[in-house]
Amino acid sequence: MSLEIERKFLLSEYPANRIKEGEIQIEREQIIEQTYLALHGDQELRVRKIDDLASGKVEYTHTFKKGHGIAREEVEYSISKGIYEQMIDTHQAVPLIKKRTTAVWGDRVIEMDDYEQIQLLVLEVEFASLEEAESFAAPAWFGKDISSDKQYSNKKVWQELQARKGQ
Repeated sequence: MSLEIERKFLLSEYPANRIKEGEIQIEREQIIEQTYLALHGDQELRVRKIDDLASGKVEYTHTFKKGHGIAREEVEYSISKGIYEQMIDTHQAVPLIKKRTTAVWGDRVIEMDDYEQIQLLVLEVEFASLEEAESFAAPAWFGKDISSDKQYSNKKVWQELQARKGQ
């Protein structure tokens, strides 16, 4: 099982000017539909449909994550469209939908997630080690560090969407 080490920040606005000025270079944009199949304690099982906006290529993934905070165990692999659709049909859940913009900022790759169903804009940075993540000094424009704030976790946001489904 690999270790995913990342920090998350609450962006107050999309950094359009930084992109326009060349400080941030966009690599790709995707629409991600994410559905959780099982949640228990610090473990989660999810599937994703990932639609690349430039190429039109669609990928499907199945992911297991374990842990809380900035370092979590993760196993992710590709699945077929047929398997994805069977899982989605069985669960009849509302997927969490977000536009992910992957970009380069300085010597770092950043991912910005703009959520469709709620007003939320999150920036993520992945790291090779826990020490690197803990020593990273984020610029002010990244916003509040929400790495350990469960209120902003995809799992929590998805659960809130499910609760609203029947209303």
